[in-house]
Amino acid sequence: MELLCILAIPLISAGLSIIRTSTQRMAAGASVLGTLAVFILSWRAAWGLGHGIEIPGIRGWLSCDGFSALILLLVSFVGFAAAIFSWGYMSARIHDNGGKRVRRYYRRYNLFLFSMLAVPILSQIAMVWIAVELTTLLSVFLVSFENTAEAMEAAWKYVVLTCMGAALALVGVLILYWGQSLTAGGAFTWSGLTEASPKIPPAFLKTAFLFILVGFGTKAGLAPLHTWLPDAHSQAPSPVCALLSGVETTTALYAILRLIPVMDGVSSAGSSTWLIVFGLISMGAAAFLLIQVRDYKRLFAFSTIEHMGIILVAAGLGREAAYLASTYQMMTHAVTKSFCFFAAGAVLLMTGTREISSVRGLIRTSPIAGISLMIGGLAIAGAPPFAVFLSEFSIFRAGLAEGRYGVTGLLILFIIIAFGGIMYHVNRMVFGQGQTGPAPGSLPLSCRLTLAMTVLPVILLGFYMPEPLHNLLRFAAACLGR
Repeated sequence: MELLCILAIPLISAGLSIIRTSTQRMAAGASVLGTLAVFILSWRAAWGLGHGIEIPGIRGWLSCDGFSALILLLVSFVGFAAAIFSWGYMSARIHDNGGKRVRRYYRRYNLFLFSMLAVPILSQIAMVWIAVELTTLLSVFLVSFENTAEAMEAAWKYVVLTCMGAALALVGVLILYWGQSLTAGGAFTWSGLTEASPKIPPAFLKTAFLFILVGFGTKAGLAPLHTWLPDAHSQAPSPVCALLSGVETTTALYAILRLIPVMDGVSSAGSSTWLIVFGLISMGAAAFLLIQVRDYKRLFAFSTIEHMGIILVAAGLGREAAYLASTYQMMTHAVTKSFCFFAAGAVLLMTGTREISSVRGLIRTSPIAGISLMIGGLAIAGAPPFAVFLSEFSIFRAGLAEGRYGVTGLLILFIIIAFGGIMYHVNRMVFGQGQTGPAPGSLPLSCRLTLAMTVLPVILLGFYMPEPLHNLLRFAAACLGR
C-alpha cells in the first residue's frame, strides 16, 4: 500500500494542475505538498529497512529492498527540493499572467517524478525498462520548456540518443528473458533472474549485459554517447536540471548495477572489466571537457558524466567494500549535484546569463549565489570536508585493498584534473574582477530556502553518518553481491 501511494501521489498532483480553474499558486502548492508526502513515505521505507523492517509490496510487481529504498529516498528528496525551488524560480523566469504555462510545467514535472519513482519500485524487468524510457518521454518537454532554438535542439538530441539507447537496452532485456525461459525459471524479476542466472547460458548473459550497459549507459550519460547530456542540462530549467543530473542518471545506472549479482553467477563473465572500462572512459572524457567549458550549467553537466564513471568504476572493483563505496558515491553525488544546479539557478536569476565569461565577482554582487556556487563547486569536485570527498576516498581505499593500483591511479588522476577544471571556472565567477553588474534584486524566498535545505546534507554527511542511513547503504551494497 505504501509503495502504491508513492506512485499515486505525483499522478494526483499532476491531475490537479490540469484543472482549468486551478491557479499557478495552487499547482505549485500541490506539487510541494505532494513531493513532501512522497519524501516522508520514502523516508519511512528507508528508515524501516535500516532497522530490518520489510516493506510490503505486490509480489512479482512492486518491491523495495535496500538498493531500491536508497534510490527512492534520493529521488524523493531531490524531487521535494526541486518543487520548492521551482515555486520562486518559475515565477521569476516565466511571465505568465494566466498561469497556463506554469501549470503545464508542474503537470510535466510531476509526471516526470512519477516515472523516476517507478524505476526502483518495479520488480518486473520489462516494466523497469518501460519506466526508464518514460523518464525520457516525460522529461523531454521540460528540457524544451523555454521554447528557444537551443532548447528545442537539445530536446531533439536528448530524445534521439536516449531512445536509441533504450532500443539497445530492450534487445538486452529480451535476450535475458529468452535465456531465463530456457531454464524454466520463475518470474522475470530481479530476484527471479538472479536465482536463474547460474542455469542461463553464459553467452546469453554476456550479450544481454553489454546491450543493457550501452543502452542504459547512454541514458546515464556514459561516454561516448554522452553528448546529449550537457546540451539538455544547460537548456532545461534549473530545478529540472537538478532532477536530470542528480537522480535521473542515477535511476538509469541503478538498472545497470542490478545486473551485477546476475553476472556474478557466471564464471569469467568479464562484467567488472566492462564497468571499469566504460567508467574510466567517461571520467577521462569529462575531466578534459571540464577544462574548456564556457557555460556553468554545462560545467556541472560534464561533472555528472565524470561521477557516473566513478560509480561504475567502484562497482567494477567488486567485493563488499567497493559496492558500499559505490552506493555511498551514488548518494553523495545525488545530494551534491542537485545543490549545484540550485546554485546555478540562483546565479542565473541574479545575472541573467549562463556564460562563465560574463559572470565575475559574484560574491560581491550576490553573496548568497556566490557562496552557494563556491560551496557547490568545492563539494562536487571532491574537496574535504564535504560528503563527496569521503565517498571518493572510500573508493580509493577499496581499490587499493583489491590491489587494483592502475585503476585507482587513473581514478585519482582524472578526479584531480576535474577538480582543477571545476575550481578554475568557479573561482573566476565568484572572486574574479569583471563586468558583472549589481544583482537586479534578491533571490525568491523559496530559492533561498531550497539552498539552505539542500546544503545541509552536503556538509553534514562529510562529518556524520546517521546509523540508519549507514545501515541502508550496507543493505543497498548487499543487493549488488550474491
